[in-house]
Amino acid sequence: MPAPYTVVVADFLEEPGIEEPILRDDARLVLAKATDEEGLARFAPEADAFLLFHDLARLGEATFARAPKCKCVVRAGVGYNNVDLEAATRRGVVVCNVPDYGTEEVADHAIMFLLALTRRLIPCQNAIRAGTWHYSTAVGTPRLRGKTFGVVGCGRIGTATALRAKAFGLDVVFYDPFAPRGTDKALGIRRANSLDELLAESHFVSLHCYLNPATYHLINAKTIAKMRPGSILINTARGGVVDQSALLEALDSGHIAGAALDVVEKEPLDDERLRFHPNVIFTPHSAFYSVEGFAELRSKAAEEVRRILRGEAPWNPVNHPAGHVTAG
Repeated sequence: MPAPYTVVVADFLEEPGIEEPILRDDARLVLAKATDEEGLARFAPEADAFLLFHDLARLGEATFARAPKCKCVVRAGVGYNNVDLEAATRRGVVVCNVPDYGTEEVADHAIMFLLALTRRLIPCQNAIRAGTWHYSTAVGTPRLRGKTFGVVGCGRIGTATALRAKAFGLDVVFYDPFAPRGTDKALGIRRANSLDELLAESHFVSLHCYLNPATYHLINAKTIAKMRPGSILINTARGGVVDQSALLEALDSGHIAGAALDVVEKEPLDDERLRFHPNVIFTPHSAFYSVEGFAELRSKAAEEVRRILRGEAPWNPVNHPAGHVTAG
C-alpha cells in the first residue's frame, strides 16, 4: 500500500538516506531543491508537510496558499526566521524547529574562533608560508585567563559556550532577558542586567541569540560604540543580528580589533570589503556541522514530521495554531 502522505523537503537536501527509513511507513519524500518560493510552487499542492533547511530564503503566504493539505513545517535547525509564522498560524499549520542538536558543535566552534583570533593563528600560518619563522608574528597575543567573555543569549548553545569559556579561566558574563533568575548561580558565571553593561566590560563578545525583529541588527553602530575598545566579536548565531556596515566601520577604525563570523547578512557572502578584511576570519555557516550532529538534526526533524502526521503532539512547536496540542 502506498504511503498516505507526501513530505516535501523544500531545499538543501540532495538525498534522503536518513529521512526515508523514518518516514517510509507514513509518507513519500519529494526533494524540491528550491531556493525561493517560486521554485517550490509546483511541489506545494501535494505537500502534507514541509521539511525546511536554510537554503530557502522564505516560506510564507504564497506557499501556504498553494498547499491546502499542509499540516506542518519542520525547520531542520534551531532558527526559524525563514518561515512566516503569522501566515502559518492563520492557515492552521504548526511550525516546529530542532533546538536540541548541534549544541556541542556550535559551542566548540565559538571557542575555536576565540582561540584562532587571540592566538594569531591565521597571521602565524600566513607568515610561515611566506617563508618566515619567528615568534614576533604573535606579538600582542593576550593571556585569556582573567579576561571577560560576554555571551549574548544564554540558551542551550550560549550555556555550552559559557561553560567552555569558563574552563579557560575567563570571567564569563551573559545577557539574556529571558533566562530564569538564578541561571548565573547554576552555571557559576555572572549576569549582566543590560546589553550595554555586557558590551562595556567584555574583551570578547559571542552571539548566541535567535534572529527576530527584536534582535535584528542588535549589534549596530550604537551598540558597537558601547563595546570595549579593541574587543573581539564572534557570531555563530545569525548574520542579521549584526549590522555589517557598522561592523566594517568599527573594524576599519580599530574600535573592534577583530571579528570571527560563521554567518553573514547575505549568504553566500557577497561583500568583498568584508571578505578580504585582514581582521576577520570566516567559516561558511558550518558551525552546526559534525557527522554525528548532522545525522541527529535530520533524524530529529523527520521524527517530528512523523509525530505530526500520525496525529501526535509535536515536541518543539514555535507557534500554536488552533487544533494543535503540544507534548507535555
